[in-house]
Amino acid sequence: MWREWIPFWHPGVSPHGGDVDLLFVGLLFASALVLGLLFFLLALFCVRYRASNAIDRGHQTSKSWHWEVSWTAASFVCFLALFVWGAVIYFQIYRTPPDELSVFVVAKQWMWKVQHTGGQSEINALHIPISRPIRLVMASQDVIHSFFIPALRLKHDVVPGRYQDLEITAEKPGHYHLFCAEYCGTEHSGMTGEIVAMEAADFAAWLTQQAPSGPLAQEGGALFRELGCSGCHGGGSKVHAPPLEGLYGKPVPLADGSFVTADDKYIRDSILLPRSQIAAGYEPLMPSFEGKVSEDQLLRLVAYIKSIGGQRP
Repeated sequence: MWREWIPFWHPGVSPHGGDVDLLFVGLLFASALVLGLLFFLLALFCVRYRASNAIDRGHQTSKSWHWEVSWTAASFVCFLALFVWGAVIYFQIYRTPPDELSVFVVAKQWMWKVQHTGGQSEINALHIPISRPIRLVMASQDVIHSFFIPALRLKHDVVPGRYQDLEITAEKPGHYHLFCAEYCGTEHSGMTGEIVAMEAADFAAWLTQQAPSGPLAQEGGALFRELGCSGCHGGGSKVHAPPLEGLYGKPVPLADGSFVTADDKYIRDSILLPRSQIAAGYEPLMPSFEGKVSEDQLLRLVAYIKSIGGQRP
């Protein structure tokens, strides 16, 4: 393997790790060629046009357009090929597998808080089974963070005010570093953690050994009633509000004539910014809960609405 020829090179443990490594080497090789050509031309002109060299310096106004067009076209084709190569790998990484397992991640100064759908929670650690796609639903509670796992060759910014999705898969058991790759304050360097990849049986045993307070959907249902949401969205409500049963994953017609899919982002925006996307046939009566619920509570509310997504209204 060519990776064994490079000192300090640690192979990736994700399905696309080899492709990312090869693209990285390709970018290094192309950059080295451009740099080498630049220094060659610098040295050539320094020697050829030095003051003591009696070279003909006439025809200073003559054009060398054929050289300019040639090297510009060659550079364009080379870097366009690198762009297409990188785009293909990008779409492979960010595909949506059918059997993915969802995990929620909240970034805050200066820690990573992980919440599994069964209610198990972790701080600065993420336990996952190997050879199974994991969908991370990430949100920031304060500033921009960046979820970076070098061993999986993945890095994704976590922006406040919106959800970020990231698909990860580990092929080998082990403990892998987790970093924040975006400066987020004075304790940025200490915002680290680990990804613990385990065999499926070991992961199932780990889940049972934890002591969750309750499944996320169950806690979200209690919060849903506590905030008074059931007073409008319940079956016996006198307020004309959209039913939430069977909503998740379905297309929602909006008042402006467009459609939007009821995914995690749409539900989150409907809670915090209810007037941004008004459902067709309904008045904009819902109040905003921005500043009234935390990111942890939002995750529970979304989990609850997802849990009733298969019910009939």
